[in-house]
Amino acid sequence: MQTNSKKTIFLNLGPSHPAMHGTIHFEAEVDGEIIENIKARIGYLHCGFEKQAESMSYHQYIAVTDRMNYLSPLCNNLAYCLSVEKLLEIKAPKKAEVLRIILAELSRIADHMVWLGTHAVDIGAMTPFFYGFQEREKIYDIFVEISGARMTTSFIRIGGVAKDFTSKSYQMIREFTKNHIRVLNDIDTLLTKNKIWINRTRNIGCILREDAINLGITGPALRASGEPRDIRKLEPYSSYEDFEFEIPLAYKGDVYSRYLVRLEEVRQSIKIINQAVNNVPSGKYILDEYNIACPTQNGKNYISSAEELIHHFKLIMDGHGIRPREGEAYVPTEAPNGELGFYIVSDGTDKPYRVRVRPPSFLHINAVPYMSKGHLISDIVGILASMNVIAGEMDR
Repeated sequence: MQTNSKKTIFLNLGPSHPAMHGTIHFEAEVDGEIIENIKARIGYLHCGFEKQAESMSYHQYIAVTDRMNYLSPLCNNLAYCLSVEKLLEIKAPKKAEVLRIILAELSRIADHMVWLGTHAVDIGAMTPFFYGFQEREKIYDIFVEISGARMTTSFIRIGGVAKDFTSKSYQMIREFTKNHIRVLNDIDTLLTKNKIWINRTRNIGCILREDAINLGITGPALRASGEPRDIRKLEPYSSYEDFEFEIPLAYKGDVYSRYLVRLEEVRQSIKIINQAVNNVPSGKYILDEYNIACPTQNGKNYISSAEELIHHFKLIMDGHGIRPREGEAYVPTEAPNGELGFYIVSDGTDKPYRVRVRPPSFLHINAVPYMSKGHLISDIVGILASMNVIAGEMDR
């Protein structure tokens, strides 16, 4: 902390602070408790995820995508695999697309539940924190049944998914969606009309629709400012066009509006999951093109021929793998926090020439200073939490 000639104080917030949602650092110039100016300093969690792609095969890099937004890693898998599939000019089987939607929407709920719990506890409401994390654990139990892993599953693969869902997993999903509505209603009762919650969130961190668009804000934060942009509707991928759901909107663009939009988004995700679970088509869950997808798939637990063994060896061993045509590809997806996409450039070899990630958190961190000016120091906590900035995705 230091002073300047204007008699304002420079205050450091983070990077080691329990309310910073990762290693994020703000330099705030304050006049008493009022924020006069604030700058975001990032890069504390830079892991070189994009550069790593240049030395990894297309299949190997799926595991890296898990580590970006670690609250919904399956959504990262999906965005990356869709871009690779576009580069390869292939499409996953219909069954794989529906299974991917189930996984993506479960991940969206898990992400929103962790966001809600941490957001509430930052402001001072403890009970929603326990609700949120309990629901996330139920989703992780489903992921364990499906994939064998909780968080970094690497389950969505190029050409489909790693394996078919078990009958037990469908039962767990149905039970979860049935009970989760009651939990959402409890959270709604606890917070939505709570006077303290309203005072800490309403008219805080407002951003108008035009400003949100100009700053590159997407996802729930943009829809909370009145812009009905949802990639699942506007540019549907993975068969989202076959599902009925609504786009939640609010118009004030404040912390409270972002809370309302995310709460309703969870309800819409449940609606999508129920439709998907009840209408999973028959067929293959991954392509049978062994020069693209590993051959031990679609019900077999073994390699049945020398040809499959050769393809498996070439896909896994360094220096071989899939070799897309020279070119570039980008597929935007609606991740829990906004538009997520992987811009991939191929030079015809078994490794990408360049991978560039378009993460929502990187754009959203730039909007936090804009929304914070004129507010109290304590309001930064709520504003940052309402944008759900994930440091691993932001810094990459």
